[in-house]
Amino acid sequence: MTESPGGSANVPSRDRRRFPGISSRSYEHPADRSALVALRKLSGFDTVFKTLSGLLPERSLRLLFLSDSVRVGEQQFAHLNDMLRDACYILDLEKVPPMYVNQDPQPNAMCIGLDEPIIVVTTGLVELLDEEEMRAVIGHEVGHALSGHAVYRTILLFLTNLAMKVAWIPLGNVAIMAIVTALREWFRKSELSADRAGLLVGQDLQASMRGLMKLAGGNHLHEMNVDAFLKQADEYEAGGDLRDSVLKILNLLPRSHPFTTVRAAELKKWAASRDYQRIMDGHYPRRDEDKDTSVSDSFRDSAAHYADSVRNSKDPLMGLVRDIAGGAGDLGGKLRDTVFRGGARSDGQGGGNGSNGSDGSDRPEGS
Repeated sequence: MTESPGGSANVPSRDRRRFPGISSRSYEHPADRSALVALRKLSGFDTVFKTLSGLLPERSLRLLFLSDSVRVGEQQFAHLNDMLRDACYILDLEKVPPMYVNQDPQPNAMCIGLDEPIIVVTTGLVELLDEEEMRAVIGHEVGHALSGHAVYRTILLFLTNLAMKVAWIPLGNVAIMAIVTALREWFRKSELSADRAGLLVGQDLQASMRGLMKLAGGNHLHEMNVDAFLKQADEYEAGGDLRDSVLKILNLLPRSHPFTTVRAAELKKWAASRDYQRIMDGHYPRRDEDKDTSVSDSFRDSAAHYADSVRNSKDPLMGLVRDIAGGAGDLGGKLRDTVFRGGARSDGQGGGNGSNGSDGSDRPEGS
């Protein structure tokens, strides 16, 4: 093993499977895939967004990165250039996107652009991850490029900035934020898709897990444990009461990415699935079949996914939804038990605490 310029350990290269002609549909999350299939079927969709490119600050961003960041290539960050070319080769992305390293201690990476995607990684990320972890991240961003996510990411950035500028206009801000909220929900699912692409490129689940753990807890792997980290995701989903469920939603709404423990749990689940194994065995949808994809089938897959999520979720709110859908007889009792799970009874028989919440159940809880 050798040391990279950032001090992270490099591991020897190894052969990886390649996926000629792979369609992004093979790894896309069902909610992400249904939206993309529908958009690709819209007549004139590309023309509309190319027109929008004149309104968005894409050229400004390109010039900014070109002038104030380091472009990855054979002479600069050559190890990242090799990983980028490998990722494009594995996912059969013909044109290698430009990639820049930007000085920023915050670990981050993004893929943006309307006409052509560009990939940006921060110095904080380069210094944090070892070679195999970084390979998964670059595969993640190449997955965004292959799916066409860069277009929507750019629009999301534009609309978010616009919402800040027109915040003083009540109705205008509400309309824009409604669009931004919908885009963020889609984009969170697209991040799960890109995590899968990163696994297909790196083909090392443990490296993907380590990378996500480092994003959450920094470069202290000796202090962290994958199983314990994944247990946090399960505790997050199942823990608390109905109030915590609402807080989870409120915490998630302003984010463009799912929470890190949730991403790790979702990726591990997908890695153990038949879908992943079929891809690794060479059985996957091809790009030249994308035009024949059924929009209705994609939406059915998406609806089935959400239905399955509600059915299997351990979250108290989802449990209440299942009870309502199933026609729970004692709905009032169910609601009371869900809200005051683990607390005193609200009928005044809970040790004198009564229904005024004096058992402490209305105190703020760590979230």
